[in-house]
Amino acid sequence: MADNADVKAVDNLAQSYKDLTEEIGKVIVGQKDVVRTVITSMFANGHSLLVGVPGLAKTLLISTIAEVLDLEFKRIQFTPDLMPSDITGTEVLGDDRKFVFNKGPLFSNIVLADEINRTPPKTQAALLEAMQERSVTIAGERHILPSPFFVLATQNPIEQEGTYPLPEAQLDRFMFNIPLDYPSYEEEIQVVKNTTSNIKHDLKNIVSAEQILSYQKLVRKIPIAENVLEYCVNLATQTRPGTKRAPGMVNDYISWGAGPRASQYLVLGAKCNAAIHGKYSPDIEDVQAIAKYVLRHRIVRNYKAEAEGITEEKVIESLF
Repeated sequence: MADNADVKAVDNLAQSYKDLTEEIGKVIVGQKDVVRTVITSMFANGHSLLVGVPGLAKTLLISTIAEVLDLEFKRIQFTPDLMPSDITGTEVLGDDRKFVFNKGPLFSNIVLADEINRTPPKTQAALLEAMQERSVTIAGERHILPSPFFVLATQNPIEQEGTYPLPEAQLDRFMFNIPLDYPSYEEEIQVVKNTTSNIKHDLKNIVSAEQILSYQKLVRKIPIAENVLEYCVNLATQTRPGTKRAPGMVNDYISWGAGPRASQYLVLGAKCNAAIHGKYSPDIEDVQAIAKYVLRHRIVRNYKAEAEGITEEKVIESLF
């Protein structure tokens, strides 16, 4: 690191992460990788998409994280009849006969986009400017969103009837695609004990908005070795079929690869993963720890891969 202040700041970030996971663990049983990646994406100023079947506490996880982070939290239940103005806000006629902008639920620090694939593309697209520019434009006027700003979206991978799959351009705005799996037998026993009794946890606010903003700046200041940076870019470029770096498995099973945004998120994710574990510079293990979450939704399998049961994870692992 550049100086002692930065070293101390990384130590503080690592301690904050430890305190956050302990506090979240009072409510959320297990799911350590999910908690780690969601916090990593926030400290790296990115959005996350959580994919899992109903009943895995996706919504509870996000609301718990919002509570311990001491941030304003809004939940939007995405439905087929939801309009863009329902989330961004709209202009209303005031008592003085002038139009006044009435802010929608998007004006919050953490926005839970619940079942994001249940709403039509025009409403999904209303999130695009917000996620990329941290602003919304209504009637030609630009409105800046609060800072920090995160979209944490959930999606059910099983039920696809009556849903609208997210377009690639929108998927690319998510830093991480995080799968949630069933809890282990022991974890489920603990979940059932906690949720069928009178146990209530008063959660403490661990990290403030100002601290998160300072951590986001700190993550970008963390130095990265040239070979690790090249490894990140190489990993992303190898996913592109028909290019000189693409290995046989990618050419055989992938129809579309990751773009340059993947390289950027691999670097930022690796820096943040190193920092939350108290390291002052990322190595290749840090890249590999977050690579699947960055690349999973940025590569598109072809029919051959689907027929042979080759998953995105298998392709990504072959690149390691």
